[in-house]
Formats: sequence, C-alpha cells, structure tokens
Amino acid sequence: MTNPLVSIIIPTYNRAHLISETLNSIIAQTYQNWECIIVDDSSSDNTKEVLQKFLESDNRFRYYVRPQDKTKGPNSCRNYGFEKSKGAFINWFDSDDILFENAVDLRLKNFNDGVDCVIAKCEIFDSLSGLKLFENTILSSGNVLKDYFIGNITFYVSGPIWRRSFLEKQKELFDERIRYLDDWDFNLRMISQNINIKFLDLPVFGYRFHSHSLSKQIEHFNIEEFKSECLARNKQLKLLSKSLTRNVQVRNFVLERHKVFLKEATVKEDKNRLWFLIKLISLQFRFKKFKDLFNTLVNYIFRKHLVKIITDGN
Repeated sequence: MTNPLVSIIIPTYNRAHLISETLNSIIAQTYQNWECIIVDDSSSDNTKEVLQKFLESDNRFRYYVRPQDKTKGPNSCRNYGFEKSKGAFINWFDSDDILFENAVDLRLKNFNDGVDCVIAKCEIFDSLSGLKLFENTILSSGNVLKDYFIGNITFYVSGPIWRRSFLEKQKELFDERIRYLDDWDFNLRMISQNINIKFLDLPVFGYRFHSHSLSKQIEHFNIEEFKSECLARNKQLKLLSKSLTRNVQVRNFVLERHKVFLKEATVKEDKNRLWFLIKLISLQFRFKKFKDLFNTLVNYIFRKHLVKIITDGN
C-alpha cells in the first residue's frame, strides 16, 4: 500500500470560531490522500454554516451530526466517525488543535508491517498569545503502561495515527460513559493490548490551551469531571495486570487523586462527598491500607464538622 487513505476524525461542539483554523491546517498537509470526517455534537452556534464552505470546496471533507439515539459527547462522535470512515489509518483529532503541515506524512513513514501505532509529541500553545508553552513528554522509562497510567509519559488524542486493522480487533473504542480522561482511558486500553508502538520525539500538532479547554476547567472545582476521573481510574485498575496493580507508584498515585477529590468535595460541602469517601476507603481496603482508612474516616468527620461550624458562624 504505497499511498494509503488516512481518516482524520473530528468531533466538534460550538467551535465555529476555531474550527476553520483546524481544517485549514489539514488542507495544508504535505500528504494529500486523506478524508476528514467531522461529527457535530449538535452545536448551537453557526458551526454548520462555517463548515459549508469547506464541504463545497473540497470533497475530502464529510460532515455528520451525531444521531439523536447516540450518547451526547465527544466519545460518541469519535466512535460514530470511525463507523463512517474508510481509511486504512486513523487519526482522531480535536476541533481546536492545529496540525503541522508534515504531521501525517511523518507518522505514516514510520509505519512498517509490524507497527500498529505511531505516536508523536505536541506543542501546547496559549490561545490568546499564540506562544508555545511546552511540549508533552512521551518517552518511556521502559514500562509504557505504568508510565502512562501515573503520568510519567503523556500523549493526547490527536498525537497517534492508528492502523485500522488493529482498532477493528478491539471490543470497545472510546467509552461513551467517560467525559474526562476519555482519551487517557482509550489510550491505556489500547496500549495494554499486544501492540507495537513507535514513538516520535518531535511535535506534529499544536494543542490549544484556553479557558474553555477541559485541561483548564479541571483546575477549578468541577464535580462531574472529578467523578469521571474516579470512574476512569477505577475502571483501569480492574483491567491492569496484577503486577501493575501491586506497583507502589500506581497505588499511591490513585490513592492521592482520590484524596484530593474527597477533600475538595468535603470543603465545598458537595452532595457527592459521601460517594468520594466510599471510593477512597474501598481502595484503601483493597490495598490493605487499614491505618490510612481509619485516618480517612477521622479526617472526613473532622472536616465535615469544621465546615459546619464555620458555616454556622457566618
């Protein structure tokens, strides 16, 4: 296959003000045998009107609206886009990212018969100034699964190109129940398979950091995102091998994340604080951290009463 078709699949929602720049970066690719499938998650802005000029001028663009019987959210749109795609290779992409002009070509050239996925880095840039902030880290210290789980290496949904034949063997692609860490959950499940990955230590796309991005929102208290992360972390613990779930770094990482969520929910007097408490003590019981479990209950009761005293005093 000397000139394979690459399917670039983009979910979008109310990104009319940004998506033109994204699509223009796809048009500018040095590799030209691509199709771009855009799945609109029922936008309420003028996304459809903005896209119309691309659809009329280039038949490689295809536009769909997420069917109403499918779950709302980017994961549902990604899965639906895959169903509609025809490419031998798949590149999921976000509607506010910018693809560098040689991005597709560079990754395709690194495929051989044994490679299932080629993953490259990204540049994170400030949406307002356009200045580069940093690059993500994708080089592993030797255990890709563990390093990715605890965040020693990172790659975003737009970074990999996947071989379609590998994806078609999977029971599930994107989990439509997860809204935060959705790409983390997908990537972890994929790399836990018998997969041959090639990492490229160079950036091929720009990741836009702006006030509406999930990475920015999570810095603030967002209970639904916290719950989604808990679900994703616990789901992956069940899928990981016993050797990894026994790993001290993995256990400590998950426990610390759950402690942060419980603390925030308690301080904010959120109605879900008991849910977070149960999740944390369940993990502590599973990992036989009985002393920590006792301390968690004591601290929870203390914080709960302290917040009540402060609230009543005001």
